[in-house]
Amino acid sequence: MNEFNEAKALIDLLEYQAGSVVSKTLIDKAAGTLTLFAFDQGQGLSEHTAPFDAVVYIFDGEAEITISGKAQKVKQGEIIVMPANKPHALRAVRKFKMMLVMIKS
Repeated sequence: MNEFNEAKALIDLLEYQAGSVVSKTLIDKAAGTLTLFAFDQGQGLSEHTAPFDAVVYIFDGEAEITISGKAQKVKQGEIIVMPANKPHALRAVRKFKMMLVMIKS
């Protein structure tokens, strides 16, 4: 039985861990992935690129997301697209949880 075949609250699907980034993949298919992340305050991902567009939805807290050198604050309830092949980085202004949807086709 798939643990996600019934309605769930996103915020309850993973917990923060002190000084860490936690991730949980919900869907991993050839067409794309859906992954949840929880970043403790001050944690982040260094600048990198991905070959596919990635949609980030912040469902708790606040992140600073830098895309091609331009930093933006993204907070609870907001969404941003990180375009394919553009350098991007993430940092927790306050601890935050996000959903990452990567479209591969």
